Amino acid sequence: MRRKTAGAAGATPLVARRLSAQQIARPERSTPADVVSRLVAVQAQDPAASRWAVGLRLPRGAATEASIDLALADGSILRTHVLRWTWQLVSPADVRWLLALVAPRLIARNERRHLELGLDPATFRRSNAALEKALRDGRHLTRDELAAALESAKIPARGPRLSHLLGRAELDALVCSGAPRDRQATYALLELRAPGARPPLPRGEALAELAQRYFRSRGPATVADYAWWAGLTAAEARAGLAAVESTLVAEVADGETTWRSDAPPAPVASTAAHLLPAFDEYLVAYRKRDAVLDPAHARRINAGGGMLDPCVVIDGRVAGVWRRTLARRRVVIEVNPFEPLSKKEQQAVADAAQRYGEFLGLEVALTLGA
Repeated sequence: MRRKTAGAAGATPLVARRLSAQQIARPERSTPADVVSRLVAVQAQDPAASRWAVGLRLPRGAATEASIDLALADGSILRTHVLRWTWQLVSPADVRWLLALVAPRLIARNERRHLELGLDPATFRRSNAALEKALRDGRHLTRDELAAALESAKIPARGPRLSHLLGRAELDALVCSGAPRDRQATYALLELRAPGARPPLPRGEALAELAQRYFRSRGPATVADYAWWAGLTAAEARAGLAAVESTLVAEVADGETTWRSDAPPAPVASTAAHLLPAFDEYLVAYRKRDAVLDPAHARRINAGGGMLDPCVVIDGRVAGVWRRTLARRRVVIEVNPFEPLSKKEQQAVADAAQRYGEFLGLEVALTLGA
């Protein structure tokens, strides 16, 4: 381990290193599967946002929405509930050991809610058996089709009950995302979608693996950031970090210790702009976001209920929000900066908008708010 000390002026290197580690400043991965494997898990409750989260981290020209759709269809990327019982994109190679690490605690944490919904261990066993039967022989079925299968098995499956029955089947490593059908999500058996998955690891080994990959893909970050992102207890997070700290660099700034890879950061172009999707890992992967987001503007990107709006990032700092409206042949992008933008910043935002249009394969109409 190498330890460095930095003062308040260390914030700029921190931002540069995060942009680099997250593959935003200089994408180095060549396929959607490579990006997801690098990041371990990508927040994915908003399907369109998660596709752009992957595309943003691919080289310009190589990233298209169609390529992400293909990866989801052929199973080189899976969408399932993993960390914090939220939707994530994960690699088939990682899905089993990740679930084995986090599922027991997530299941225990939701026990009271399950009892409120009349879901006991016997009901989950019956539900899993019915789902396995419905998806046998490689079938990929929609949520409604699986609800009908559960109802046929005399298992009420409407509203929140269905969400928890399917979510539990995901945590039990029974089902995961199937190939989308007419833009509808489907489910399939995990054993058929991830036949080469790495098996569950001993708990200590799994904690170390996850810690190392988190800090290498998102550092500099604190152990509290890591615990939040992974949904681990503070003790588990510290244990994972302790197992790999000799491979990381520690830095102290403003009384806090952060950890990161020793790889040099990619150069950050002056006045570089990026349009980040909702829930992007650049924000959601950290418990404390002050390094990239002025606390005075935090409410402007928080839509409530844990929702994080799409953000405009300039030189690594959140500078505003944006939204899109899709038309037949174009995408209308409305950018609302927190402060007036210089001409150079406006041009950088226009370039970022153009890149997003290229990803969608649509012309871009950009409007800049005051």
